[in-house]
Amino acid sequence: MSGILSPQAWEKVWTFRGTFLLGLGNTIQVALLGLLLAFILGIIFGLMATGENKVLKVISRVYVELIQNTPLLLQLCFLYYAFAFSSHSLGILVSGMISLGVYHGAYIAEVVRAGIEAVPKGQFEAARSQGFSYVQRMFYIILPQSIKIILPPLVNQVVNMIKNTSCLYLIGGSDLISLTYSFVTGENTGGAYAPAYILSGVLFFCICFPLSTLASVWENSLKKRERRVVVQKKTALEGRV
Repeated sequence: MSGILSPQAWEKVWTFRGTFLLGLGNTIQVALLGLLLAFILGIIFGLMATGENKVLKVISRVYVELIQNTPLLLQLCFLYYAFAFSSHSLGILVSGMISLGVYHGAYIAEVVRAGIEAVPKGQFEAARSQGFSYVQRMFYIILPQSIKIILPPLVNQVVNMIKNTSCLYLIGGSDLISLTYSFVTGENTGGAYAPAYILSGVLFFCICFPLSTLASVWENSLKKRERRVVVQKKTALEGRV
């Protein structure tokens, strides 16, 4: 019954399609909440990394290196099981959301840092000479110029976060992968292995592929725009000569 071409297997998957839609909904919920936390952490630590306070720079570096150089699964298990047997249990979905947010926040912090540092230093010096404070320099001068650099890799982080929700399976989550596994091993629903995992993969693909395509198109568009600007400047300089 587990064959790809088994009509009975596909019929069973269709009958219990609500299970997969529930898992998809939970996956999207965890990803969105995790993304919100990741954005907040990424912006805070990204600004700390490019600020003038050396202590804040060190704190940002420690956070990024610690999170990026330890597995997400380890962080997820630590957070969940550290509270699982206490009176302050976070629950599976909340643990997943926090773990994903903290993990991807470290990567977004690097994206923000790289975007800010890509802005010519002359822009910083000009803003400082005009009497702008650090916050004013970032808000009015630097961040608007770095947005075009930051956005494409941010979209890629969104895609990676959606795929990484599958890690909740390890702690018995109710995300799409976890519910798919529960479906194929259930007493009344088990057996339809291939169709169930194919459907799960298709649902992930339908969400991730458009986002990946958007990031790629966006990045190529920015590169073409930069090339046009360079050509225009070169032409203008040659015209003056």
